[in-house]
Amino acid sequence: MNKTIMISAGEASGDLHAANMIRALQQLDPDLKFTGMGASKMHKAGAELLVDCTDIAVMGIVEVLLKYRQIMKALNILRDAIKQNPPDLLVLVDYQEFNFKLAQTAKACGVKVLFYISPQVWAWRPHRVKKMGERIDMMAVLFPFEEKFYKNANVPVRFVGNPLVDQAQSSLTRVEALEHFQLQQDRRTIGLFPGSRKTEIQRLLPTLLQASRLLYRKHNDLQFILPVASTLGIDEVEPYLADFDDISIKLVQDNPYDVMQACDAIMTASGTATLEIALLGIPNVITYRISPISYFILKRLVSIRHIGLVNIVAEKEIVKEFIQHEATPQNLYTEIDRLLTDQNYRENMIRELNQVKALLGKEGGSQNIARLAMEMLAD
Repeated sequence: MNKTIMISAGEASGDLHAANMIRALQQLDPDLKFTGMGASKMHKAGAELLVDCTDIAVMGIVEVLLKYRQIMKALNILRDAIKQNPPDLLVLVDYQEFNFKLAQTAKACGVKVLFYISPQVWAWRPHRVKKMGERIDMMAVLFPFEEKFYKNANVPVRFVGNPLVDQAQSSLTRVEALEHFQLQQDRRTIGLFPGSRKTEIQRLLPTLLQASRLLYRKHNDLQFILPVASTLGIDEVEPYLADFDDISIKLVQDNPYDVMQACDAIMTASGTATLEIALLGIPNVITYRISPISYFILKRLVSIRHIGLVNIVAEKEIVKEFIQHEATPQNLYTEIDRLLTDQNYRENMIRELNQVKALLGKEGGSQNIARLAMEMLAD
């Protein structure tokens, strides 16, 4: 009988990682069946989506509460599916609080659980690592320092490498990327990466656009490009641009790596994109903003100095972070302006980004997680 793997991915980056894992697994066993929660990339890879995660991809305590009924509905759909037709393996991809609950149901039903992309318990609520060990059979981590953390807590763990090392590449040269997006070759290009969630667009995009206007007023040779994540539609982003027709902003659907390749500098929301931009060596600045209540609570729970993954991996701030009340158009303008005008500063950041790339290890992350899943199916 063909074996079934249920996958639970709750946002755009998880959807991408899960899709690449599915393709790697299909090469090992074409008869495997995939089901679960994800978005367009998982669906295109061959998974039957019981839940589309697009509308529940939120960040922050208040933001989650506002979507609580939809999130619980999604959780109950997956719980019922596990109880009625238990899969041979449950793979949880990031989205930690949701997936932590789903893992409990799976264990109660005797389903093996593989957690792919470690919840950042090392950053906040580290005491939960013991419970994590009780609910999963294996933790697959992307960063070497995570492996040590889980081993010290006696949680089964394997460092599989970061699939972004394979994924974050453009097949185009910079000149080709500019031509592909119909951007002018003689202008410098700034990328706007406001995130993949609707709440991120609402809170960050107006600030990025205002910073862009300030930059354009000083550097009238600039042009701007904004890749809309696969979890969003261009029609959800276009209204924000209505008051900014004085600057040239190109909207494109998804295609982030080719967009990065075309950029001289990038303003980005904190998240997976910070590592992707680092792997392509593009100077950038990180920003983020959540509800004031969520920030007040999380600030007291988080135990690490930086929130940008690129800085967490480097264990120092190599890319400036402007979070919450510091996430202002003026601060973003000042940093991008420096990256455009201070050549030594710019070159030093590029060197530091290249060092982060080396720390992320070799290629083959998706193949490694696929092999680990096959091992667990065989046990």
